[in-house]
Amino acid sequence: MERIRYFRVMNKNMRKVGDGTRALNFFIDTAIIFILAYAGYKVWSWYVIYWHYPYYKFGWFFFGILFIYYCFFEGLFSRTPGKWFTFSKVINAHQRKPSFPQIIVRSLIRITIIDMFFIPFLGKPLHDYLSKTDVVEI
Repeated sequence: MERIRYFRVMNKNMRKVGDGTRALNFFIDTAIIFILAYAGYKVWSWYVIYWHYPYYKFGWFFFGILFIYYCFFEGLFSRTPGKWFTFSKVINAHQRKPSFPQIIVRSLIRITIIDMFFIPFLGKPLHDYLSKTDVVEI
C-alpha cells in the first residue's frame, strides 16, 4: 500500500525537463540515428553498385530511420537512449505513457524542419504541442 501511495505522489510532482536536457537528448539520439542511417546508406549503396538497385539519397535513410527510431523507442519504452541517459521520459496529459497515435504524431512532426522554431512561441517544440505530450524527469 505504501508503494502505491509513493508512486501517486511521485506522479503528481513530475517536473518538465529544461532546454539543456532536451538538447542533450537531441544530440545523443541524433548521433545514434546518424550512425544507423550512414550504415544503412553504405550497405544500400553497395547493392546499388553491384546489384543495380535503385539509388536513394542519404536523406531518405536519415529521416526514415529517425521516424522508426522514435516510434520504436517511445512506443515501447516512452524513452529513447538519450532520455535514458538524462533520466527523462515522455508522458501524456494524464501523466501516463502516451498512446501509439500520439507517438506517431510526435515522430512525424519531428521530421519537419520547423519543429524547433515553435519553442519561443509555445514554450515547447511543435511535436510536444500537437501530440499533447511532455518530457519529464523521472
